[in-house]
Amino acid sequence: MMATLSRDLGIDLGTANTVVYARHEGVILREPSWIARRTDDGEILAVGDEAKRMIGRTPGNIVASRPLRQGVIADFETTTAMLAYFIRKGTSRRTLRRPLAVVGVPWGATRVERKSFMEAVEQAGARQATLVDQPLAAAIGAGLPIFEPVGSMIVDIGGGTTEIAVIALGGIVAAKSIRVAGDAMDTAIIQHCRQAYNLYIGERTAEEIKIALGSAAPASDQRTGEVRGRDIVSGMPRSVPISSPELREALAGPVASIMEAVRQTLELVPPELAADIGDRGITMVGGGSLLRGIDQVLAEETGMTVTVGPDALSAVALGTGRVLEEFDRFQRIAPRTH
Repeated sequence: MMATLSRDLGIDLGTANTVVYARHEGVILREPSWIARRTDDGEILAVGDEAKRMIGRTPGNIVASRPLRQGVIADFETTTAMLAYFIRKGTSRRTLRRPLAVVGVPWGATRVERKSFMEAVEQAGARQATLVDQPLAAAIGAGLPIFEPVGSMIVDIGGGTTEIAVIALGGIVAAKSIRVAGDAMDTAIIQHCRQAYNLYIGERTAEEIKIALGSAAPASDQRTGEVRGRDIVSGMPRSVPISSPELREALAGPVASIMEAVRQTLELVPPELAADIGDRGITMVGGGSLLRGIDQVLAEETGMTVTVGPDALSAVALGTGRVLEEFDRFQRIAPRTH
C-alpha cells in the first residue's frame, strides 16, 4: 500500500480527556489525559485508558497522574510524552511527513501557556502547531454560524475550565474563561463525603458518582446509590448511601460559579448581539454540559433557550478538525502558529 504524505490532526488536549481528529476521517481517538510512569527511572508504563485504570491501584514506585490542570500544562515533560503517544496512535506508519496539528487552547491562557502548548505539540511529533481558542473551536464544532453577522453564544464546560464566548463575524466579541468545571465538581463531591461522612474518596470515584447521581436541578426521580472509600478516623474501607439531592447541594457551588460567569459575559455584549442571543439561545458543550439539569438551571438563570450540542464531548476536536479541513477559510481566526 502506498504511503500518504501526511495525516494531519486536530487535537482537543483536555484536562480530563484528549480527543483527536484526523483530516478527512473524523474523530479517531478519545482517551483520558492520564499517564502512568515509574518514579525511579521515569519509564512510561501506560497512557490514556490503561493509565486511568491504574488510578489508586499502583505500588509506591508507580504514579498515575494528569499532566494538565485547569486547562493548561502543569508538567511539560509528561504532557509531551502523553501527546507523543496520542500522535503516534493517531498517525499511520505509512505517512511520509510528520503531521500538522491544530490544537484548542483555553481562551484565558497566557502567552507563556500558549507557547508551552505549541512546544509540547511540536516536540511530541507534529511538524507545526496552530492554536485555536477553545470557545471558537467549540462553536465551530457545534455547527454555530460564526461567520454570520449575528451573535452566537457557546458555553464549553470541560474538565479544567469553562469557556464562555459570544461570537460574530468570525471573531470573539466577549468571552470569559474560568477555572471551574468538571474537576471542581469532583472536588466538591470529595469534600462533601469528607465533611458529611468522614469518608475519603478519590477523584475517579467522585467522577463516577457525579455521572451516576449528580444533578444541577431537582429531578422527579430521587436516585440513591452507594459510595465506597476509606474511613478518615479508622482508616478502614467503608461504604455509605448517598442520594442525588445531597449531591445537588454539593455541586451547587461550582454550578453557581459557572452561572455567574455566563451572566458576566452577557453583560459585556452589545445590545444588538444580546438580542440575537435572546432569539437564538445558548449552546452548551463539553463533558460538564451533560450534568443532569445544568441546561435547565442556565435557562432559568438567563431566561433564554439553552441547547446541549449534539456531540458535546467532541465539539472542540470537531472544531479543530474543521479548521484543519478548511484552513484557508479559518486562517484568520487561527493566526497563532509561532
